[in-house]
Amino acid sequence: MNNVVPIHPSKEAHPAIRQERGQREVFCGLTGIIWLHRKIQDAFFLVIGSRTCAHLIQSAAGVMIFAEPRFGTAIIDDRDLSGLADANEELDRVVAQLLRRRKDIKTLFLVGSCPSEVIKLDLSRAAQRLSKQYNPGVKVLNYSGSGIETTFTQGEDACLASLVDDIASHKDTPALPLPEGKSLVVVGTLADVVEDQMQRIFKDMGIADVQFFPGRHSNAMPSINANTVFLLAQPFLADTAKKIEALGAKRIPAPFPLGVEGTSAWFEAAAEELQVPRAVYEKAIFAPQQRAQIAIAKHRKQLENKKIFFFPDSQLEIPLARFLSRELGMTLCEVGSPYVHRQHLAKELELLAKDTVIVEGQNVEDQIDRCDQMKPDLVVCGLGLANPLEAKGYTTKWSIELVFTPIQGFDQAGDLAELFSRPLTRKEKIAA
Repeated sequence: MNNVVPIHPSKEAHPAIRQERGQREVFCGLTGIIWLHRKIQDAFFLVIGSRTCAHLIQSAAGVMIFAEPRFGTAIIDDRDLSGLADANEELDRVVAQLLRRRKDIKTLFLVGSCPSEVIKLDLSRAAQRLSKQYNPGVKVLNYSGSGIETTFTQGEDACLASLVDDIASHKDTPALPLPEGKSLVVVGTLADVVEDQMQRIFKDMGIADVQFFPGRHSNAMPSINANTVFLLAQPFLADTAKKIEALGAKRIPAPFPLGVEGTSAWFEAAAEELQVPRAVYEKAIFAPQQRAQIAIAKHRKQLENKKIFFFPDSQLEIPLARFLSRELGMTLCEVGSPYVHRQHLAKELELLAKDTVIVEGQNVEDQIDRCDQMKPDLVVCGLGLANPLEAKGYTTKWSIELVFTPIQGFDQAGDLAELFSRPLTRKEKIAA
């Protein structure tokens, strides 16, 4: 088992994190519905917003008009904004119509937006009222996806935090026992194929009853109590993690499962917490780890020594920077992130060189100036900046694609590397 990749943290202190404030370019938290509705298969996401909100979700999801997606928009129009209509009566009417038509809905999320905040519509009270009305067949929860409050990945954080509140209301449900009396929960929305792969590795490690949150169905939500330990699969779940810890659970510190190194360390942290023998852990990850190394190696030649610049958008930037610099040899010009949770990212920061430039927040004009000075080979940014930067001659990668695409775990490591090598390969072919 001596071929298992060792994890060597930087011997130097963590890189400094510089804060920046000013104009920012980000999507709103409504975008999270696109991957959340695919995961929770009996849930429906009803956005209380404008036609602009509806167009955003529709275009981002690519759903054809005759499809039956599990999300929709209750349109706030001029009558609602002017106070001529009772917004709660209108909401009740839309919900009743929706539930009559869609008998498969078990959980209904009322998702707040900028317009619903402007008219001060209290969706929390509306959710409580509707939950009582449709109990026990349908559970009604609410969260805010407003761009006033959130970047686009924080929509998932707000959604999962509302689910934790619901779990807390059923706290007397016993936890599933695991070795040493602990239950393990993986927190963060993962594609089903990734969840299945991780489940197999945990099983090979002797951890058979791992629970994933959110589950694929409303009745698959985990119980959480003082016997629970949890691993974060995403770095943008600050509120969710705080609420889980408030129920007595313990977070297992670990890098995030991106690339060979991050995924190995992620499983290793679980093994140490649950007292899995070292030899068992190494045997469980050996084959998938070797496959991942081979898959990544195909892209190193294209990416090695290339300069990359991260504009803040998804909160995935620091784990991605670690993966690209340490495993693919890329040079980090600047790593921007909307928010840096020091505790959740501590293990990631240990793996970055001390001189890594990390910027929390954004002043977009200043950041574009720095990007122009550094002339990176590849720029990771939001959709709002991609076209202007392409027009200036930069090669870009949309950060939102890194959330829509399964990238966690060993079997996705090669796909993750290809997401960065592909734009450079395409540019070379066009120039040839």
